[in-house]
Amino acid sequence: MFNAEVVKNECVQWIRDFFEKNGKGCNAVIGISGGKDSSIAAALCVEALGKDRVIGVLMPQGVQHDIDMAQLLVDHLGIKHYVVNIKDAVDSLLGSLPAELELTAQTKQNLPPRIRMSTLYAVSQSCNGRVCNTCNLSEDWVGYSTRYGDAAGDFSPMSNLTVTEVKEIGRLLGLPDVLVDKTPIDGLCGKTDEENLGFTYAELDVYIRTGEIEDKAKKEIIDRKHVMNLFKLEMMPSFKPEF
Repeated sequence: MFNAEVVKNECVQWIRDFFEKNGKGCNAVIGISGGKDSSIAAALCVEALGKDRVIGVLMPQGVQHDIDMAQLLVDHLGIKHYVVNIKDAVDSLLGSLPAELELTAQTKQNLPPRIRMSTLYAVSQSCNGRVCNTCNLSEDWVGYSTRYGDAAGDFSPMSNLTVTEVKEIGRLLGLPDVLVDKTPIDGLCGKTDEENLGFTYAELDVYIRTGEIEDKAKKEIIDRKHVMNLFKLEMMPSFKPEF
């Protein structure tokens, strides 16, 4: 049985232990999108380290329609934050690629999160930081992340917690409901996560934890996505010569 308060407290202590071993006195640097994951990860870091050691980075690509949610989060937590608009960097790189190279939809959709992660590390290495990964188990399970983009980071407080569990912890942390319950949008093609995936997080979370799901077609989609995207969760394969 999931006990949100117990898990929240254990996660906070885990963050403290990580920094004690891997960056004593360092700051947590977090990309703030205005969604539940970055909001709850930031709140966990504030509880673990104090607001003076948490730095948020807002990274719109041009005009972000929900940037007010990201601003609400940093104001609510009282953390230092920077705003870095990545539009010029994305446009410049896309425009610098060979003209004969036909850019796929995936190329265009996955470049921004990779630029954002480069931005986070630029900020982190300039302010004695460690980059917080904000992925959760539900998204990781079906590969709903960009490799070397939002899937990267130095520490990951929520990657073994489902969306349902993460939201329970968010409520315990006293975050505004509008942040915890905000409909997740991928930020890439404008659709909601559940529209892209073909099933709800509620269905996925139950399946992850119990193996039960009524809709067999959705089970097949989940299983296929899980197998296809396992490589994102594993270390890069490396050749080992036999001597």
